[in-house]
Amino acid sequence: MSTMQHTDVLIIGAGPSGSSAAALLRQKGYQVTIIEKQHFPRFSIGESLLPQSMVFLEEAGLLDTVREHVEQFAFQFKNGAAFLKGKQRSFYDFREKFTDGPGTTWQVRRANFDHLLAQQAENYGAEIRFGHEVIDVNVEPEHPLLTVKDEQQNVYQIQGKFLLDASGFGRILPKFLELESPSDFPVRRAVFTHIEDGILDDPDFDREKILISVHAKDPRAWYWLIPFADGRSSFGVVAEQDFFEKYGFDGSAEQDLEALFKRILADEESLSQVLRNAQFDTPVRTLVGYSANVKHLADRNYALLGNAGEFLDPVFSSGVTIALKSSSLAIPLVDQVLQGQPVNWMEQYEKPLRSGIQVFRAYVESWYSGEFQDVVFSKNQDEKIRRMVSSLLAGYAWDSSNPIHKNAKKRLSTLAEYCREPASLETDLSGV
Repeated sequence: MSTMQHTDVLIIGAGPSGSSAAALLRQKGYQVTIIEKQHFPRFSIGESLLPQSMVFLEEAGLLDTVREHVEQFAFQFKNGAAFLKGKQRSFYDFREKFTDGPGTTWQVRRANFDHLLAQQAENYGAEIRFGHEVIDVNVEPEHPLLTVKDEQQNVYQIQGKFLLDASGFGRILPKFLELESPSDFPVRRAVFTHIEDGILDDPDFDREKILISVHAKDPRAWYWLIPFADGRSSFGVVAEQDFFEKYGFDGSAEQDLEALFKRILADEESLSQVLRNAQFDTPVRTLVGYSANVKHLADRNYALLGNAGEFLDPVFSSGVTIALKSSSLAIPLVDQVLQGQPVNWMEQYEKPLRSGIQVFRAYVESWYSGEFQDVVFSKNQDEKIRRMVSSLLAGYAWDSSNPIHKNAKKRLSTLAEYCREPASLETDLSGV
């Protein structure tokens, strides 16, 4: 093993949370070393950004580099979300929302998007070690220590004054430090791919919005269709395992996922019509049991960012927004630690971050219970309610001035009742 190496801040993972954290730290002059197991560009799911994320990208100095590559990588301008359930259609324009801030963003191929962010972090002076794997973690010393293996199987140790876990679904610190806590969400599976969507001049389809479709026979199951600007789309279906079993899928690696996907699509007449000319030309993938939680998000010399700490569900595309928000919250506190100042990680990081995550959680749960579907497809929403809902869908889950933010689960339930029986309730939510 080689001589001990040192850096100011160690980051595990070069995805959006890791790259934005590195960019923010470099603004403050710290030496940053990122350990990344994979090589970029690499495939990642989660292509539909939320407008709130634009605020955090700009803060980290990453927004301009994304703007400069919009045409090159066919990033699709996005201004809202559309919903489809049988013959019912609904949409929200994120520019018409309760909360101030950007109302538009992009739908991106994450391979290109993540690579751009990582390259810009390198341009700012961060060191990214691609193809290096963390094989041990020690946070007992004052300065945390990683044992790392490179692609030539050389093993070395590197010590930082602070450690950030931005490993996403790799969840390095939760595994090594036994921080994992069971998610209370049901185990769900996603089946997904990229397709040549073949959608030409369809008056019922808007490329500037993600399309979320509810399965005709099981409202717990839903499809995403995320168009890019070059005629291709990310396409997926999410449901509990018993749903897939009805289509003959037992979870084995030998089964034909493309054939499975097409059988499920055929049961949704309206979406099948939208995708009548689609070509499945990319291998279909699956991910199961992705929801995760941890006992805590930070301690005296480390913090978890983004999906390494908690992942809810892909239904409202909150993953990248939570990742970027976590970096935005954490880096000023890391700066305080490195300056020798006290930090209360629970009060200053975990509680503020989880306040927004809990709002996202409330309407994910409400979606699967059917209540938020009642809201989305209701024709009885007044403009005030639409703007509140639009803000949540646009990612502004930390806006405590939005009446839906406080007691979000209860207020979404009240909204659903109002939308079903508009004459029975007041639209003012302040007294809920």
